[in-house]
Amino acid sequence: MALTEANFAQELEAAAQAGDPPADELVSAMIDQGEVPGVNELFRTVNTLKPGMDYAQLPPRLADFMRQAEAEPPGWSEDDTKAAEGFFAHHHGEASMLQGTVGLIGTYLSPTGAYTLRSTGRLGGVEGPGRRLSQSTRLFQGMGDKGAMRDGTLKATVTKVRLVHASVRQLHRKSGEWDYAKWGMPVSQKYTTGAACVFSVQILQAMRNLGIDVSKADAHGFMRAWHYVNHYLGTPERWQLPKDVDLVDRMWTRVRDDEWKKTDDGVFMTRQAITYYKQLVGNVPGVTDMFLAMVRQALTDKYADMAGVPRSPVDLGAKAAAVGNSALGGFGSVLGGAAKKVTGVDPREEAIGAGSKVFNRVLEDAVTHDKDRQPQMHQELHDGR
Repeated sequence: MALTEANFAQELEAAAQAGDPPADELVSAMIDQGEVPGVNELFRTVNTLKPGMDYAQLPPRLADFMRQAEAEPPGWSEDDTKAAEGFFAHHHGEASMLQGTVGLIGTYLSPTGAYTLRSTGRLGGVEGPGRRLSQSTRLFQGMGDKGAMRDGTLKATVTKVRLVHASVRQLHRKSGEWDYAKWGMPVSQKYTTGAACVFSVQILQAMRNLGIDVSKADAHGFMRAWHYVNHYLGTPERWQLPKDVDLVDRMWTRVRDDEWKKTDDGVFMTRQAITYYKQLVGNVPGVTDMFLAMVRQALTDKYADMAGVPRSPVDLGAKAAAVGNSALGGFGSVLGGAAKKVTGVDPREEAIGAGSKVFNRVLEDAVTHDKDRQPQMHQELHDGR
């Protein structure tokens, strides 16, 4: 049964109890049979795997999994690929930045998601969230890389994330600490589907909030890209997001206030992420203040307050009003040439530029963090390697 506006909330609750059996069985066998060190080495090569590559070098169970995992989404077409590429041709930098900052903070508004991330926080590395955030950043940037949906690099990156999700489920299973009655399955299909909504239609809403014009064709292309990613994350067709961006936007908007809540875990994760971002840019007030203002404008104050995003000394709305444009009604209305003509500085460019500076530093950290270019699988939940 396909997801619809009518059944979306009910299907999300069913998805909360579901994991990813093929990936879970693979990772469970690897952990239980003590193959973790070898798996850590293999994870570093996952992004180099290409369609048609000889998997004979891999352990048989992993080779079988990879062969099955590389199949394209049912009904995927050349038109879908072209539509996705069209979006990134116009909005690669902006979308990647917003997914890696605003989108990640949005996922902290899911109580189960925030709890899961905080409970496995040491998997980000003992020095903080750098490894975890840089891993996500590589995915967002890689979605728009030229040819990524044709040469197999994106599906390999997403398959890596799928295996990391499975490893988190197995770590919780082994630890005995997870409350299944309260939280459902760790990194459940509900979490994956909800996160895909945040990183797709919620990001498109953020772009509108920042005055970024996205054509209808490009918006549909972005939704197709996330349909593609959702498939390689191991989402069954039952919970696969439709390719129709308007439908998904209505579905997500309808359930969002039930799914997003303020929690101590979520505020903790937001604070940890923002501290990391500030450290990367040297805590330069002009950059960090504008960055925080951008995040708040993109999320809206309602959700920024719930997530625990600090209020910035920079009020983008007030800044626009100060140049005589307050009557135009809202930040999105004054991001164009009028404001730039009066002040010489386009508030839109300034805000997005601050976000891009932060995001680029995260990308740099993604390459150098712990000299580790790929995620690690851990033997135990509290293993902080």
